[in-house]
Parts: sequence; structure tokens; C-alpha cells
Amino acid sequence: MDKVRTRFAPSPTGYLHIGGLRTALYGFLYSKMKGGDFILRIEDTDTARYVDGSVQIIYDTMRDSGIMYDEGPDVGGNYGPYVQSERKSIYTEYAKKLVELGGAYYCFCTPERIETLKDDAGNMRYDKHCLNLSKEEIERRIANGEPYVIRQNVPAEGTGSYNDLVYGEISVDYKDIEDGILIKSDGMPTYNFANVIDDHLMGITHVIRGIEYLSSTPKYNLMYDAYGWERPVYIHLPPIMKDAQHKLSKRNGDASYEDFVNKGYVKEAIVNYIALLGWSPKGNVEKMSLQELIENFSLEGIGKSPAIFDETKMKWLSGEYVKAMTSEEFKARAYEFLKKSKAYGKYDEDKLLAIAKGRVQIFSEIADKIDFLEEFSEYDLSLFENQKQKSSAQLAKEVLPKVKDTLNALNDWNNSNLFSALVELSANLEIKKQALLWIVRIAITGKESTAGGATEVADILGKDETLRRIDFSLDLLNK
Repeated sequence: MDKVRTRFAPSPTGYLHIGGLRTALYGFLYSKMKGGDFILRIEDTDTARYVDGSVQIIYDTMRDSGIMYDEGPDVGGNYGPYVQSERKSIYTEYAKKLVELGGAYYCFCTPERIETLKDDAGNMRYDKHCLNLSKEEIERRIANGEPYVIRQNVPAEGTGSYNDLVYGEISVDYKDIEDGILIKSDGMPTYNFANVIDDHLMGITHVIRGIEYLSSTPKYNLMYDAYGWERPVYIHLPPIMKDAQHKLSKRNGDASYEDFVNKGYVKEAIVNYIALLGWSPKGNVEKMSLQELIENFSLEGIGKSPAIFDETKMKWLSGEYVKAMTSEEFKARAYEFLKKSKAYGKYDEDKLLAIAKGRVQIFSEIADKIDFLEEFSEYDLSLFENQKQKSSAQLAKEVLPKVKDTLNALNDWNNSNLFSALVELSANLEIKKQALLWIVRIAITGKESTAGGATEVADILGKDETLRRIDFSLDLLNK
């Protein structure tokens, strides 16, 4: 078989949302798994929906996510141009050829006439009114400057069938397919025409796209057959749903790759999770690098059922990537989010990140985990009451002066020394270590739950601030 060539052909209509990125990812994984090429093509013929800056977003998202293409508008290749608006003359040539082959025809019907073809429900079906115009009449009307479109000539009877590698044998009656427009009155092609011409001329062997194209593929095959071209292999993907009733949709404002990066998800986790939306790897392994995804990817693992986008699951996966990071890598990736915290610039950055690292799944959680350091104020003394830790406000009142003396005498202020000193003190006072550490945590944070234990927090606060907070808590207890 020829070298596998897959493509991703997005429309530049805004951010690249999760469904589009999954299509790109599967095309990339399949081509790489087969030792083939992955192509990026920009389908920008729908000028009404074009959004400025969208093409750059596509380039940036694919590079940033690691889904890199071998050929495309910005990297070149032997099959360009890779932007549809730059291929207008190619479509014109092939449309005329399709007319000659009987697979298409000129249509001069006015918008007013088209409007009369709509049924009560507002559905329109063209009635082949212009199918049998003579060549002379067509030439005369074009010469007179009459606007026209070129429509596909779909057989009135029969069935279009093909095999999809996910959904199996697909058949659609031609009577259910309209003679759709291939070339619009402005000379630009519709997607229905351009994707066929481009896929053939660019040597695309496997067309991977969403399930919404499953029923329209027979009309594309009519064009392949009319030209005498080999049909590509089709791989249609199950939809991604927000929930059981609603599809994930760019139009509904559902999150894009960039949204999740900005929220602080680990980039590799986003790609990893998207790969699992509709595909189940053998062995049920979930955390995989891009290279491992390439090695494990198979069409057999793609299901037919809709995939439910579970952000909680993606968040968990992001947390697994965070756990695997070195301190240096975590700092490099998390630093921009650290700067958004109240504690930033007031304490040692490495110590702040150290207490956050094991307690966050996405980087945007860092501020929530460390801002308690800057939120110390009068608190409820009932926090000292903890039966499990054998702690009480009365015990706190008794031991905190001794804690203060012990810490005040400490010369080398660090977490290890702080912990050893408090453990020794608890033994001398004959109280449980957990009780003393609980009391110290409440006394210097005013909170029962914090990122970092009592001595980690004291280490970050420093000697002077820790002792000041213990004095503050003693004043509260002695009121």
C-alpha cells in the first residue's frame, strides 16, 4: 500500500476546541504509528465565518500540544498551497471537468426561485431544474453575466455504500441526498467539493473526521468515482459529549485547548486525556506520553459510542503529571501561576512551590493552596478542639508558651530542625506529637487544613513571624 497520509483540515473560525484537536491527534497518531505523513490544511472558503487570528491559533495550538504536522501552510511541502483560498483556480478547473463527466451541472436559479422550493418546515431540496440546459444556453447565459453556481448531479435512484473502519458498512439512498452546491456564485468552492479535490491531489490515503460526515460521504464518493480516482479509507470518530444530551461544541463556548492551558492544566495531560475520548488502549493504561500514544494507538480501540468529556478525570490525569515532575520542572511550569498568589514575593519561592506541588492537580490551584500564609487574623478558638488529635484550647494555652521558648532558642531555622525540636518537646511534655503539631498549626495559621504541615509553614514564615503569630494566638487564648 502507498505511504499513509492523513490530514487535519480545520476552518479558521476561532479557538481550536477539544473535538477538533482530537481529530488532529488521531490523524497524527495514526500516520506516525504507520510511519506516514500528517498534513495540515486550512479550509477557509467560508468567508462569513472566518475569524481574524484563527489561523495563527491553529498553528500555535498544534505546536504547543506537540501534534506537529509534516506539511502545511507555514512549513511547506510538495502538495501546496495548503490554504484553500489560494487554490481557487484548481477548483474551477476540476469543477468544469466534473461537469463534462456528468457529475455536476450549471445552475442559474435565482434566490427567489430557490426560496419557493422550501417545504412548510423550511427545508429546501433542489429539483434539478437546470440539469438539462443545453451547452449553448449555458455559454450564452454565462456570457451575459448571469450569476450561477455549479451543483453536484446526484443520481435520483440507487444507494451509495462504503466501508468505514469504525462503523462498518454504511449505505445512504441517493434520494436522500440533495444536488448540493459545489462552486458558489463567487467562484469559491464549498467544503463538499474542496475536500474531495484536495484530499485526492494531496495524496491523502486515510480520511479521519467526525461522525457528522458519515452520511455525506456517499456524495463525496460519487465525485471520486466520476473522476476515476481511488477512494480514500474512511475513519469516522464518535462524538464528544458534554453530557448524555449535549455535544461538546465550539458554538456553545465549550473549552478549547488554550482555555485549559490557561486554567493551569498540564499540556501533556490535556493531549493524553483527549486521546482517551473515544479510544481505549490495550491494558487500560491511562497516563501516556505522546510517544507512548503513538506506540499504543490502534483503530481497534476506537469505539462507536459517544465519549463523555469528564473534566474531573482530566484534572486527575493532570495531577498525575504534576506528581511526576521534578521540583525544577514544576517551578518552571508553575511560576506564572505562583505570581498570581498573595504570598508571592513575600516568602521563599522554592519553599512555597514545595508545599504546593504535592497538593495541586492544576497550576491555577497554587494560589488557593498557599494564600493562607497571608490570611492570618483572628480565628475561632474551637479549632484547637480536636478529639482525634487529643488537642484542646486549654492544652494549647498551656503548651504554646513552651513552644515559643523552644522555637526562640532555635538557631538554625529550617523544617527539619523545627520538626525535631517539637517532637522532643512533645516527649518532654508527655503529650502526643500529633497534638502538639496540631496546636502549632492552628496557632500560626488559624486554619485546620493547610498545604504543608506545622513545621513546613513555620519554616516558610520565618522565626520572627512565627513567634509573632504564637503571641497573637496566646493573646486570643488568654482573653
